[in-house]
Amino acid sequence: MSRLRRPLLLALGVVLVGATCLAHAAKVYKWTDRNGVTHYGDRAPQGATAAGAPSRITVIPVQAEPSAIARLRVERSGERYLAWADNSLGGPIEVALDFNRANNVAGNPYLPARKVVPARGSALVSTLSVADPSRGGDFELAMESVPGDPAARPLNVEYLLPLRQSQFRIDQGFGGSFSHGDSQNRFAVDFAAAVGTPVLAARAGTVMQVESDFEKAGLNQEKYGGRANFVRILHDDGAMSLYAHLKSEGVLVRVGQRVAAGQQIGLSGNTGFTTGPHLHFAIQVNRGMRLESIPFRMTGPNGPLRIASGSR
Repeated sequence: MSRLRRPLLLALGVVLVGATCLAHAAKVYKWTDRNGVTHYGDRAPQGATAAGAPSRITVIPVQAEPSAIARLRVERSGERYLAWADNSLGGPIEVALDFNRANNVAGNPYLPARKVVPARGSALVSTLSVADPSRGGDFELAMESVPGDPAARPLNVEYLLPLRQSQFRIDQGFGGSFSHGDSQNRFAVDFAAAVGTPVLAARAGTVMQVESDFEKAGLNQEKYGGRANFVRILHDDGAMSLYAHLKSEGVLVRVGQRVAAGQQIGLSGNTGFTTGPHLHFAIQVNRGMRLESIPFRMTGPNGPLRIASGSR
C-alpha cells in the first residue's frame, strides 16, 4: 500500500501521506584495477577504465524488499493537488485511492476511487481541492494496487507443461491444504522440480513482472510468505501466468519482453515459503482489486494432465 502525506499550502493545508518508492533488489560489485585500487559500484565494470582494466570482480548481494508495482505521486496545480498512480509493471494494474484522513478536502472523482493504469504508464486518479475556501484543510492518502485489468475475460485455452523434464510429479494440486487455500493460490499447482530445472512459458505473452534476487527459503509464512523469485506473464486475453520459487538469479527474461509458448524463462529453485525445491504455477486474474487464481487446462508430453485437488 502506498501512502502520501504533506502539509497543504494556501487555503488547503496539505498532508501528503508517504509515497511507496520502487525498492529494487540490488547487488554491489567490487573489483580491483591494475593499479591495485579497489572500487565499488552498482554495476559490473565494462572493459578497460582510466585506471586500467579490472582484475577480480566480486558480487556482493544486498538484501532488498520486493519491487513495488505502483507509486502514488501527488503534484500541486494551483490551489489543487493531482493524485497520480505510476505503474512499474509491463502490464496493466488497478489502483484504489482513498483518504486515511480528510479535513475540508474533497476529491474529484470522490474517494475512494479506482483506476486502471496501463503498462509502464501513469494515470490521474483524483484531483483534490479544498471544500470550503474560507478555511484551510489537510489530508492523508493511501493507495493499494493489484496486477491485471479487472475487465479481462480469460479464454478457455490449454496451457503447456511449464517444465523441461521428461517426467514430473505434482506435489500439491488445486486447494492443497499446505498453501493453496487462499483465493490467489486455490487453483495453483506445485510441480516437483530439482533446482536448476528449465522453466518454460506455458503460453505466449508479455513478461509483466519479475523478482530474481531473493535467496532464502523457509516455513515461516510471515517472513517468507510474500517473498519468492518469480515471473508473471500477461497473456492476450488478460490472464496472467505465475511461475514462482525460482532460483536466485534464475530469471532469464526481462519486463516487457514478448515470449513464445515453450520458451525458457527461468530456472526452478527453492525460494520463499516452501518445504523444498518445486515450481509453483498458477493462472491469475484481477477480479476488481482482488487477485484470484482460476482453473486451467494443461497438456504434457503424454497428453492432457489430470490435476487432482488437494495433496500434501
